[in-house]
Amino acid sequence: MKRSALMLLSCLYAGAVYAEPNNAEFMKLDTNHDGYLSPAETGVLPGFSTAFKEADANHDGRLSYGEYVKAASLYDRARAEKYLDDSIITAKVKADLLASMGRPSLGLDVETDHGRVLLSGFVNNDAQRQKAVQIASAVSGVTGIKDGLTLR
Repeated sequence: MKRSALMLLSCLYAGAVYAEPNNAEFMKLDTNHDGYLSPAETGVLPGFSTAFKEADANHDGRLSYGEYVKAASLYDRARAEKYLDDSIITAKVKADLLASMGRPSLGLDVETDHGRVLLSGFVNNDAQRQKAVQIASAVSGVTGIKDGLTLR
């Protein structure tokens, strides 16, 4: 039972991460209708330039539809990895808060976006606030802390 559930989750995850781009998406991006995508045309996709460079197999500075399919796959994978990285950071921060602070940490919320952690919720005193921020700051991958904690 566990194995089949794991396989189902793997399939669902794989489907959510990769959906092959279709010709309509390519044509929408191809604003000058020359049958290729330039860096300027794909500039509407934040962070796509890395995938663009890697997928440009013939190094002509533009993507054919086939090259675009590869670039879109690389782009989607990078976005999924970033989301997973943030999820892992959130889990580590929550676990470290629980291990160090015990029950009071259960009232804290942790959100992560691109390595930046937002701590929110209620603490009993300033010492708890400082400890929570210190613990979160020490987690690998955290690039910044936003303290949204409130004293009761």
